[in-house]
Amino acid sequence: MAGKLKYAAAAIVALAVGVYLNNTNSLAMHHEGKPVLLAHRGMAQRFDERGVKGDTCTAARMLPPTHDYLENTIRSMRASFEAGADIVELDVHPTTDGEFAVFHDWTIDCRTDGHGVTREQPMARLKMLDIGYGYTADGGETYPFRGKGIGLMPTLGEVLATFPDRQFLINIKSRDAAEGAKLSAVLNGLPAERRKLIMVYGGDEPIEVIRQRWPQTRTLSRATSKGCLLGYLGYGWTGIVPAACRNAIVLVPINYAPWLWGWPDRFLNRMAAVNSTVFVLGPYHGGEFSTGVDDAEMLRRLPEHYSGGIWTNEIETIARLTGR
Repeated sequence: MAGKLKYAAAAIVALAVGVYLNNTNSLAMHHEGKPVLLAHRGMAQRFDERGVKGDTCTAARMLPPTHDYLENTIRSMRASFEAGADIVELDVHPTTDGEFAVFHDWTIDCRTDGHGVTREQPMARLKMLDIGYGYTADGGETYPFRGKGIGLMPTLGEVLATFPDRQFLINIKSRDAAEGAKLSAVLNGLPAERRKLIMVYGGDEPIEVIRQRWPQTRTLSRATSKGCLLGYLGYGWTGIVPAACRNAIVLVPINYAPWLWGWPDRFLNRMAAVNSTVFVLGPYHGGEFSTGVDDAEMLRRLPEHYSGGIWTNEIETIARLTGR
């Protein structure tokens, strides 16, 4: 009996040593360089995030502005890249005349002087709207951007033509599989090298279409995100990367990151080996992801010399703090 216990104890110790050696960050290759910065919505107006729901009009709860950039505009994107962004995130909706409008909201009622569902409009009509119309930081007493956003809603084609060598993360705002097929056609029309600079995330159904038609395009949906992180937490210690983490955008809440096997360098290396990109977000507490790494305090929670991706709503601040 004593002999069996000794062998069992030895096996447990050997397994523990093996797990440690397979996951310790001290033995992982570290890639030098600064973090990869993703500007969520580009240079944008911030808003009070407390209690925000899917249908909240965030323009009506804008914080006092510190600049005059409006999200999802070419001017905003250019400023983001000039500030130090490596990647800009943007939102798209199909239009009735065959375009993709670059705009965040499901309806045009909140931010613009128009009314209706965004995807039920022709692009020609959307081009006539004032996208700065609804922004107010004082409960409607003043609207500092009214009259300044007329004609500023771009098409996806215009964005890609304006920035032919820049990286973008495209957010499909629906769960319509047909939208995935439509965006696949856009990707099909791009040169191979340009297509490599595009990542896509959104609803499960359109993203599944993208994954099937363009498997090398890095994508993210709710289903793949859950499958990736839960799978990795469950058996990532073996070094096996879950299928959901392959060719993926891997979003990691900063409060969950230390629990990932091999965090940070071994984890980053494993994801890079399967053509995936990692971005750290702000803390996740059971609701929707809505915060990024947006200030010095949050940035200090990352490991020293961290070289992975950072998702931020404050590109000008984080770029400066990371020496960009």
